[in-house]
Amino acid sequence: QVQLVESGGGLVQPGGSLRLSCAVSGFTFSIYVMSWYRQAPGKERELVASITRGADIINYADSVKGRFTMSRDNAKKALYLQMNSLKPEDTAVYFCSARNQRVYWGQGTQVTVSS
Repeated sequence: QVQLVESGGGLVQPGGSLRLSCAVSGFTFSIYVMSWYRQAPGKERELVASITRGADIINYADSVKGRFTMSRDNAKKALYLQMNSLKPEDTAVYFCSARNQRVYWGQGTQVTVSS
């Protein structure tokens, strides 16, 4: 059974930090390109960052470059997103996604940036 479970979301003040995690099971994590997406209320889901199988290439959306850092641990089958200098416009539900021949999604974790 394929599972992607995000955690680490919550309420944080502007300028604060959060670290999201995504624990996966049910598929061979190491051969999947992994991504973080987010969806704000009333907006389409957008790509935040993606990382190749061996973590040698990481791409970020312009809106998060220099503030967010994505990483993966293939041994632990885990994906991470360190989010620093958070802004109110980062408020969204954050999803992890796995892509190879198939695409898998987690259920999402809410991140709210507000004073």
